[in-house]
Amino acid sequence: MTTLTVPPADRDALALTAEAPPRRTRALALPEARWAATATVLFLVALVLQLAGAPAWAWGPLYALTYASGGWEPGWAGLRALRDRTLDVDLLMVVAALGAAAIGQVMDGALLIVIFATSGALEALATARTADSVRGLLDLSPATATRLSDGDGEERVAVEDLAVGDTVLVRPGERVGADGRVVGGAGEVDQAAITGEPLPVAKEEGDEVFAGTLNGTGALRVRVERDASDSVIARIVRMVEEASETKAPTQLFIERVEQRYSLGMVAATLAVFLVPLALGADLTGSLLRAMTFMIVASPCAVVLATMPPLLSAIANAGRHGVLVKSAVVMERLGQVDAVALDKTGTLTEGTPRVADLRPLAGSGVSEGELLAWAAAAERPSEHPLARAVLDAAHDRGLELPVAEDFDSTPGVGVRATVDGHVVAVGAPGRLLDGATSGASARAAVVAAALEAEGRTAVLVVVDGAPVGVLGVADRLRPDAARTVGALTSLTGTAPVLLTGDNPRAAGRLAAEVGIGDVRAALLPQHKVAAVREFEKMGRRVMVVGDGVNDAPALAAAHTGVAMGRAGSDLALETADAVVVRDELTTVPAVISLSRRARGLVVQNLVIASVFIAALVVWDLAGHLPLPLGVAGHEGSTVIVGLNGLRLLREAAWKRAAE
Repeated sequence: MTTLTVPPADRDALALTAEAPPRRTRALALPEARWAATATVLFLVALVLQLAGAPAWAWGPLYALTYASGGWEPGWAGLRALRDRTLDVDLLMVVAALGAAAIGQVMDGALLIVIFATSGALEALATARTADSVRGLLDLSPATATRLSDGDGEERVAVEDLAVGDTVLVRPGERVGADGRVVGGAGEVDQAAITGEPLPVAKEEGDEVFAGTLNGTGALRVRVERDASDSVIARIVRMVEEASETKAPTQLFIERVEQRYSLGMVAATLAVFLVPLALGADLTGSLLRAMTFMIVASPCAVVLATMPPLLSAIANAGRHGVLVKSAVVMERLGQVDAVALDKTGTLTEGTPRVADLRPLAGSGVSEGELLAWAAAAERPSEHPLARAVLDAAHDRGLELPVAEDFDSTPGVGVRATVDGHVVAVGAPGRLLDGATSGASARAAVVAAALEAEGRTAVLVVVDGAPVGVLGVADRLRPDAARTVGALTSLTGTAPVLLTGDNPRAAGRLAAEVGIGDVRAALLPQHKVAAVREFEKMGRRVMVVGDGVNDAPALAAAHTGVAMGRAGSDLALETADAVVVRDELTTVPAVISLSRRARGLVVQNLVIASVFIAALVVWDLAGHLPLPLGVAGHEGSTVIVGLNGLRLLREAAWKRAAE
């Protein structure tokens, strides 16, 4: 006979494991962050001294150290790229900073170094945090499992040592140690991390269970069917990593232009210096003309044509509850032409609520009395359905009598004595147990009707007689239908619903919000396959989700957006953007804002090109004084910068939301 006790040593080990903090890389653990922080502190001290009128010997060395600490790493990376015959943007930025220092703009060059170093540090931190979350996903699976021997003996073993065919015991409150099939016992397993289903699923002999899912009630004997390295959780980790690695390297459009432009500018500057020199011009005049040309033709205004609009859009979106992780992401958001939505926690709130109260005809019970009977019996239970029933009773202000002799049966329901009456609450199929009397028949019909509408039916029986049925459902977000309509308008096609929930519930919800393409009962790999299918059709897909099971699809998509409040750590780190306050309407708004930012980028490129062309022609065809060239260059930079900042205004978000 198998005992249901945990040895003290194992119990202590489990407690330590449960209390272990999540893996999370500290910012200053990264060398990029340490160098960026050093450069920033040095720059700020030097700037204060310079503005205070201190002598140059006091602040000059600090600026020099700023250049060294913030610029050596990107400079070295740029030199390595140059060795591979690639003119890297890192090197160009360092050269531009040194060029600014050479003409006396030491503070401007140092500021450029600090901004560039900080940007690199943030990118390194984001990469490290994503890797932390992927590794942390493995913590969902327990480190050990209880393996049963032939004589019903128990031994605690590492899950990596489990072999296909082994039988493990999963006690109430424990996580399943391996993918397998139930061969004994019954329980209710929370497998939201794998399938996204909002409610625990009843498991009995013959049912499949997954590693990392949580057994709520009842002990289960599970026969292992997959090695730990091939479990669904392990495959999710691999899919996220592979999707992140194989996702096409992204860069801003302007960065692709800038690399070619910078190569041409370097070659032209050398020509402006060497050709007149070869024709007999004096060295000083040729050098001055070449320096002026390099300044007026430098891509600063071209670079600023892109960044201020995108950064302004990021800041505006952040004020309204959408965290966009980079300028690249903001640019990609405007390119989306197809959207895939998760169901639970995305279109719905992710919390079950009582949606229907159906007292049976002839029972003499009102809706309030039906709810009170059910809530009183469910009060001692920890099941999510019980919480939904109790919340409904609380919302109605019902006074609940005390329940006695409480008993819970996994997969069936609960039973308790309330005011002297025996009340049972649970699954209609189990409580009715094939009964065909009048009340039982009516209860079966009502339960079937509720389930056909995508509800979870909960039967209430008092003293052996059915008195009513509750319909429990995950509540649709109030703005879900409006969001689907806005996304349809923006992309030209209705979103597709990708969910691990059952087809009936998914179909009902899709009909409510106006989605026609419904793909239900999907595991994480099936969601990735759906994204790949859209990609093969040439579509740029945005995936919106919240759970661990959505993370591979978020990583594989052109753009991934996670719901912030209930989102898993992995989904939040994998996604490109996060809806912090779970306001669905901000998703189409940020797409529209991205497209407006792209329009401003085009405007800025035209302005910058006109300025650069005019100043270059002036320098080559006539004589452009260096101070005037610097003023014209800085003027164009200021104009495109201010134009991009227009997206910071509240009116910009309102127009995007409309």
